[in-house]
Amino acid sequence: MSVNSTTKYETPAIPSEKIEGVYVMPIRAFADERGQFMETFRREWFPWINWDKMQSNRSDSKANVLRGLHYHHHQIDYWYVSKGTVRVGMVDLRPSSPTYMAVETLEIGEANNTGVFIPVGVAHGFVALTDVTLTYLVNNYYNGGTDENGVRWNDPQINIPWGIDDPIVSQRDMDNLLLKDIPAENLPR
Repeated sequence: MSVNSTTKYETPAIPSEKIEGVYVMPIRAFADERGQFMETFRREWFPWINWDKMQSNRSDSKANVLRGLHYHHHQIDYWYVSKGTVRVGMVDLRPSSPTYMAVETLEIGEANNTGVFIPVGVAHGFVALTDVTLTYLVNNYYNGGTDENGVRWNDPQINIPWGIDDPIVSQRDMDNLLLKDIPAENLPR
């Protein structure tokens, strides 16, 4: 199943009403009796981003796994869930942003075929509501030494409404600092 070259396929990114620079991406599916086809990403959807160092990643999580909160100084994320459903949690950590400290949650997954674009400086994570496969694209190669930062997933200052009482969280994410304890030089600028 394919979309021929004469088919105009534009899916406008919808800006978040809560966090500046976050975009929700409705994905169109083309289905028939054989199954379906969908484009889950195009560089043209986000023309302001340099995608020269694009990297694609995949994360498989069991239901009730919570990953995050992570933030970057040099990398954006674009997430798409191909199997299952996640609740995405985000907080704007950019002091210069008009939405500084704004929190947003949204559900993405198979049922709504939605992607989410997360800019530099927005801490993000997800809780798997089902078993899930999430693919994500980044615009810089992974550099855990200088650009893998975290804030505690259950920080009361941020207070993301995850909707889950006892998630499965990695030791690494459990060890993330509270926002008030992160040195200023390690926070987004």
